[in-house]
Amino acid sequence: MSPMEGITRVVADSDLDGLMAAAVLKASKPSIEVHFAHPALLRAGSIDDLIDRNTAICDLPFHPDCGLYLDHHLTNRPSAEEQTRFEAEGGICHWRDTPSAARVAYDLMKEELDLSHLEEVMPIVDALDSGGISLEEFMADGPIIRLSRSLSLSDPEHMQVVMNQFASGIPLRDILQSHNSRLEILANQRESQAKMVKERTQIIDQLAICDLSETGVRSNGYLVTALAGPEAIACCVIHGYLDGSIEDPNRHALGASFYANSFRDEENPYDLSLLATLLDETGGGHANACGCRVQPSDDYNRKLNSQDKEYNLEKWLELWGKRESEMIR
Repeated sequence: MSPMEGITRVVADSDLDGLMAAAVLKASKPSIEVHFAHPALLRAGSIDDLIDRNTAICDLPFHPDCGLYLDHHLTNRPSAEEQTRFEAEGGICHWRDTPSAARVAYDLMKEELDLSHLEEVMPIVDALDSGGISLEEFMADGPIIRLSRSLSLSDPEHMQVVMNQFASGIPLRDILQSHNSRLEILANQRESQAKMVKERTQIIDQLAICDLSETGVRSNGYLVTALAGPEAIACCVIHGYLDGSIEDPNRHALGASFYANSFRDEENPYDLSLLATLLDETGGGHANACGCRVQPSDDYNRKLNSQDKEYNLEKWLELWGKRESEMIR
């Protein structure tokens, strides 16, 4: 029986990895609907109405009510007890330690489908999601890297178009060409974004801290670490708004992402997910790339204030300072 038996809906992360995983499943079953979401939305229960035994979840935290679960994040992996119960109730768990969730989906469906049209892009998706892009490749800012930057929950129509293009077998060069004007705009914006990242980054104890909060600008760890150089073992990118919400893709909740500097010669020996889960129980991701929301400095369920960001940063730096004893993988 196909793992897609009974699946009518896919919920996937909103980055290139999640989109490609969804595209593989869409290719196997064109009738399914696809929704893109942020991990915090799923963990908060905000999209529970989309999840039942007919739902496949890709590149997002585990949810026991889904029917098919595909992922590769260690912090998302269900426990042995959760997986046993899930499978006993008819669910299919396909968690694999791969460079990307797209690779998990690809490996699951490659015997049933002709996925040859994805062979060119899959290594790049793997590399982007696992820190395998070289500094030279990143600084060249090629069209696939720009396409990945174009994906956002604030433009769901664009995400659906790109996902359907990959699902329907359109060659990569034609997909990139169809978005040429959008990709050119992103190329032109790169210089101003890099200038802002430089201005707002400081290195403390080999951690590059880039505070982009209240600006509306978002950056991945690649740009921050590329500009910070090898002095930075990892980076912390703060983004979103004090009055933002995980429900509003145009005004994100205040949060932070942690990334290892994959451009250094040495491998990152520290589990950065410990930073992401230190204060936020809904935080998580990989040891080398993860994120969380800024939390109130007390136990009260209240709106954030201007001191909370500093409190969170202080706690992250405190743990980072003990990384040799508490964060070694």
